[in-house]
Amino acid sequence: MNYKFKTKPYAHQMTALEKSWNRETFAYFMEMGTGKTKVLIDNLAMLYDKGKVNGALIIAPKGVVGTWYNNEIPNHLPDHIGEVTILWQSNITKKQKEKLESLFEVEESLHILIMNVEAFSTTKGMEFAKKFLSCHETMMAIDESTTIKTPTAKRTKNILKLGESAKYRRIMTGSPVTKNPLDLFTQCDFLSPWLLNFTSYYAFRNRYAEMKTLHMHGRQVQVVNGFKNLGELSDKLKDFSYRVLKDDCLDLPDKIFIKRQIQLTPDQRKLYEQMKKEAIAILKGKQSTTVNTLTQLMRLQQITCGHFTADDGAVQPIANNRITELMDVLEETEGKAIIWAHYQYDITAIINAVVKKYGPGSIVDYYGLTPQEERQPNIKRFQDDPECRFIVGTPSTGGYGITLTAANTVIYYSNGYDLEKRLQSEDRAHRIGQKKSVTYVDLMADDTVDEKIVQALRKKINIASEVLGEELRSWI
Repeated sequence: MNYKFKTKPYAHQMTALEKSWNRETFAYFMEMGTGKTKVLIDNLAMLYDKGKVNGALIIAPKGVVGTWYNNEIPNHLPDHIGEVTILWQSNITKKQKEKLESLFEVEESLHILIMNVEAFSTTKGMEFAKKFLSCHETMMAIDESTTIKTPTAKRTKNILKLGESAKYRRIMTGSPVTKNPLDLFTQCDFLSPWLLNFTSYYAFRNRYAEMKTLHMHGRQVQVVNGFKNLGELSDKLKDFSYRVLKDDCLDLPDKIFIKRQIQLTPDQRKLYEQMKKEAIAILKGKQSTTVNTLTQLMRLQQITCGHFTADDGAVQPIANNRITELMDVLEETEGKAIIWAHYQYDITAIINAVVKKYGPGSIVDYYGLTPQEERQPNIKRFQDDPECRFIVGTPSTGGYGITLTAANTVIYYSNGYDLEKRLQSEDRAHRIGQKKSVTYVDLMADDTVDEKIVQALRKKINIASEVLGEELRSWI
């Protein structure tokens, strides 16, 4: 393969590229942490070098689009490729509009448009994407393709229609089947209706699902009762996909770090900016001690998590996107996961959301309010019970002395300031007995103290003791 990589691929990434690079349609079913984004970028660059494409439309969830734009493309796209990369926004200034319009210029550069999947439920997003596709020979790729698994959803229908105009099509996800094999239909239909040889969802369902009729409120309803012919379906998928789990990748590093970005809701942003002004005013009149500043940072961080403490001590909830992003990450996760949160209020929100989606037997807890007599049984359940996929806790309680090697994914819903607690909580999964690479996912809100906290912890800086008050003040 005559191609100059910017970053060296692992063996499994090379295999993925060899299988896919010149195919018009392909699916990367690669578990989170195995580097499917790099594979897609290399695939795009190869096609561009060969003169086969000059544009790319990348569709991703909200929590991932910023990572594509700020990290993945700069890190992995070879330097010899001239490119124009734009992150689509619905509400834009005149200057931003001019920048977006540069995508439609006919020139030799590779034009890359990154859009969040929610945009395809809107007329504005659809028209912009349609115009882009009409201007270029394009690769269209869907990151976390389970976002189009619902055949009746508006965005699914719109994306499938747009896909007809793309020269090359790719889907990417670590977990293509989130609830049942029927999730595969629209993902594969985007690539091509002929791959599975079904142009109708109902014909596909009749082939692979056992249905039964229920009588509800005076009418008949058909529900899935089981599945059939799954060996046949699996064989069909092998023809146009590459499946790899972290278990299969012996060359991966021991620890893999991922960031998932969260956008504050308008109400959150308004409250955040208000509290930020108050914090600055308070600290102006005081000596900038670490303790004083950390208190103000904590108040701001709570808002990014979707709650704040009122003057009377009562915790007030705020509508937010963080819990939604967590559920998206869990959907992409194979096997078991540890979820760490800094605030007890977050623990309750997480448990409620997980129970609602996965059932009461899917999660156990280990934090301050977990009774002593339940703590060890909860660990044992998580380690040994296949039904129990998640454990949620605080690093201050569960971050020390316990073994949670059944998980190879660790999610930080929110972070504290203590580096030792962070490192200790990381090591609950990454310790003797762990035979896999461990992926660490930090959820963080854009343009907030969240980012500063994660950056410091990743650099192994103990915020509470190593960052002076004046420097902390600049984080606000």
